[in-house]
Amino acid sequence: MLDPTLNRPCGGRFTDLLEAIGNTPLVELPRLSPKPGVRIWAKLEGRNPTGSVKDRIAKAMLDDAESRGAIEPGQTIFEPTSGNTGISLAMVCRRKGYPFTAVMPDNVTRERTQLLQMYGAEIVPSEGEKGSNGAVELALEMAEADPSLYMPYQYGNEANPLAHYNGTAVEILDELDEVAAFVGGLGTGGTLMGNGRRLKEKDPETKIVAAEPMQGELVQGLRSLDDGFIPPIIDLALLDRKIMVSNRDAIGWTQKLLHDEGLFAGVSSGAIAYVAHRIAGELDEGNVVFLVPDDGWKYLSSGVYTQTLDELEGIDSTVWW
Repeated sequence: MLDPTLNRPCGGRFTDLLEAIGNTPLVELPRLSPKPGVRIWAKLEGRNPTGSVKDRIAKAMLDDAESRGAIEPGQTIFEPTSGNTGISLAMVCRRKGYPFTAVMPDNVTRERTQLLQMYGAEIVPSEGEKGSNGAVELALEMAEADPSLYMPYQYGNEANPLAHYNGTAVEILDELDEVAAFVGGLGTGGTLMGNGRRLKEKDPETKIVAAEPMQGELVQGLRSLDDGFIPPIIDLALLDRKIMVSNRDAIGWTQKLLHDEGLFAGVSSGAIAYVAHRIAGELDEGNVVFLVPDDGWKYLSSGVYTQTLDELEGIDSTVWW
């Protein structure tokens, strides 16, 4: 008989697209496991409406702002982003009736720009060489100059980790009796903080591990804390490990996910999978869960899925996620 926990139906019937956010599949990737007693699971956030985990926090941040009376009908929402958060906010704002402006590095893949435009967003470019930190810097300057703008500010908004505390982590615990380790990318910190707190409440022995870029490398939407900006919502004491990942490892493992498991994922997922596999190799048994922030559709123009590492150009100067 099949284990019913592996066959719960995904999806459901909803009266509003925003209600369809969350309840994403948790899929085992057996070919990645280094040991028989260790199972590696991927939480597929690309199944959200705009194709990324950021749908969760976009809805949560705007719901919270509305509940507090922090925004008025028709007020412009704007946010620094390297892509996914902006796309998610653009979709949620369109559904809720708010104009939206994204402050985004000028060297992201063109699919992200097109998706933002599709949802009716205005785009303010920031210096690509500064990555997402440059977008944050410019957005903060804009907020100070124009108080009529409302910035949810994912880097300092507690609704960000709470979306995972009340959502993503609960979904994981509904499917697995125990989690030996959870691995997430070090971006805004929301995924790691929200899941980390909830999972450690269930089992203090659960290891919370961050995939962090090498200092100075723009690894696919992740951030090195050594580059000078630590998002306010990050509590480093909650992390058991931080493991550094290079651009080449991130892209190599993105290709490995596709070739070995058929998983078409964004490039930050490769960085996170690399770390999950490393952690799994240190365990004798147990479940290792890693979060796949998005699928690969926004990165097709980069050549990541069809070219070798040696053929790819600008690996170290592109913001991928």
